[in-house]
Amino acid sequence: MSTPAKITPKIVVVGSINADFIVEVKALPRANETVMGKSFTTVIGGKGLNQAVAMARLGCDTRMVGAVGDDAFGQQARAYLKANGVNDLHVETVAAMPTGTAHITVATDGQNTIAVAPGANACVTPEMIDAAAHLIAVADVVVVQLEIPLETVRKALEIARAHGVKTILNPAPVDMAALALMPLADVVTPNDTELSSLTGIEGLGDATLHAALHSLSKAGAGQVVATLGSNGCAALIEGTLIRLPAFRVEAVDATGAGDVFNGALACELAGGRSLIDALEFASAAAAISVSRPSANSAPTRAEVEAFLSETV
Repeated sequence: MSTPAKITPKIVVVGSINADFIVEVKALPRANETVMGKSFTTVIGGKGLNQAVAMARLGCDTRMVGAVGDDAFGQQARAYLKANGVNDLHVETVAAMPTGTAHITVATDGQNTIAVAPGANACVTPEMIDAAAHLIAVADVVVVQLEIPLETVRKALEIARAHGVKTILNPAPVDMAALALMPLADVVTPNDTELSSLTGIEGLGDATLHAALHSLSKAGAGQVVATLGSNGCAALIEGTLIRLPAFRVEAVDATGAGDVFNGALACELAGGRSLIDALEFASAAAAISVSRPSANSAPTRAEVEAFLSETV
């Protein structure tokens, strides 16, 4: 008897596309301080694109909905998406607009600061989501972030919900208005800073984490997963706080690690894995990305599986 063919998970990512300008420094500058950089690089990024590329490298059928400017960075972004196996047919080129940019400073210890100029990302409209509704309707998971207009994010979540498609909301960069989107999200994935901002609850102790995660659940989120950097990740599962420690690696650059985590989490949930197994896999993928320079650091499935086999 033949073995049934493995079904490739289908994911639609609605989100941002940027050109990242990265300066490496010894230590992050303080307010009003100028520091000398050690190096400068330009890569293609943006939360939406980073997450989509992470998913595609892990073997998911990934489609991107977004916008670029009619400039060289927009052309590079399209080429990058295609080279990584992401379908870009619903990425629009906006005339007379620059592609979004992110200005990133990375310290030797891997910590970073990021300032984003949205550019064409601000032109991703609900009408663009309507045009991609047929893709959303047949997806296993739809993933959104907050680097595009909030009404556009809402439209994507509403269409997914109407078709019974699982939704993942990465509430970054943080926006308090996103609390109104919680009832449309099956999974919400803030980092520790975003979790604190959205809930007003600070601290990474078990009691405070439980209270903060529960707060977003009360706001309507189906499941809340918090990424905690070197402290791993946490989630409430049937009301119980579950914490997974971070895998220990030598940190080179934390830029994009959260995007890799979200991409890997979406892939595993789309493939039917349990939340706890998906969290372990996503944590491993993020750990690999932290050990590599720049936001272009997402691993392949084979790399994650090899990493897990060596460390678990």
